Amino acid sequence: MKYNKTVMTKLINQHRELHDELKKIKVEMGLEKNLAIKALYHSAVADNGPFMLEYQELERRQ
Repeated sequence: MKYNKTVMTKLINQHRELHDELKKIKVEMGLEKNLAIKALYHSAVADNGPFMLEYQELERRQ
């Protein structure tokens, strides 16, 4: 499974908790949006993260 910004953005838009976590990462770590999205991918999706299956489903639909 590879990081895909478009798929990750769709996932974030579907889940308020991911949206809130993205804002938190941007503020706490001082990251720009693109890097914060990538960090969120690694914490919430990659390596059997809680949103991995939903991410894979969105990826298949593309």
